[in-house]
Amino acid sequence: MASKKVYLRRKGIDNFLPEEVRAEAVMKLSSVFVNRQPLKGFDYEDEKKYLKGILDVDPANHDWPKYAKLFWAELTVPVGFEGVEFEIGKDDKGNPLQIMDWIKYNFAIRHPHTALTKEEMDSDYRKRFYIQDPSKDDIKRNLKIQSKKDADKEFIKISSDKKKMCWVLRILSDLNPDILSREQLENSLYDIKEKDHKRFLKVATDKHLEMKAEVEELVSAGVLRKIGNQVIFIDEVLGDTVDDTIIHLKNKKNSGKLTILRAKLKELTV
Repeated sequence: MASKKVYLRRKGIDNFLPEEVRAEAVMKLSSVFVNRQPLKGFDYEDEKKYLKGILDVDPANHDWPKYAKLFWAELTVPVGFEGVEFEIGKDDKGNPLQIMDWIKYNFAIRHPHTALTKEEMDSDYRKRFYIQDPSKDDIKRNLKIQSKKDADKEFIKISSDKKKMCWVLRILSDLNPDILSREQLENSLYDIKEKDHKRFLKVATDKHLEMKAEVEELVSAGVLRKIGNQVIFIDEVLGDTVDDTIIHLKNKKNSGKLTILRAKLKELTV
């Protein structure tokens, strides 16, 4: 037996009524018709399985379709400010622990007014309810925590190497790392990591970090140009993106071109 609880939450009510009145308001998730039939929470076989004992007739009875249609047409789930809890866990034999909760849950997740996340509901004016699954919320939050921890670990590694700090900062900002002190480099990278740890982590762990930083330095110095995402040397497009440019320059056939670019950069920095 494994208990599992989820919640049907409603969208906030925005109108002229006092907040306490809005909090007490109840929104109803009611039947809708699809192809002239009331929306069902199950396909035909599961309907017979889960509504058996709920309806006044047996699935073998010729009146079953009529009773089932009436059941779905009259099904309503009132949702108050705190939402509605559904027990959707199953016992060792795979049977729902709370049959009506199971029925209402399946009806709700198929309903056109229900979103599977709050973010989906907020982005779609047609959605008025959403399913909150605390276990999924915990997993999602923990993944974010692990990602932040990975970014912190990478920051500690990179901050011990001034050269790598310069590479990452050159890619992630418009700052010139060559004129910054070690403390300024570390402070700037820390701020970037805190603002967008995923972007920081992606750049910091890029296997082409050094060369990408070199391309950015060549662009900053005017040796290369960027038009949109394209990287251009004089009138030659080296790549439609920085990644394409890296592939081009790492090709042994173009080793001479990379030598020329580095020589031009050295001339400008002398």
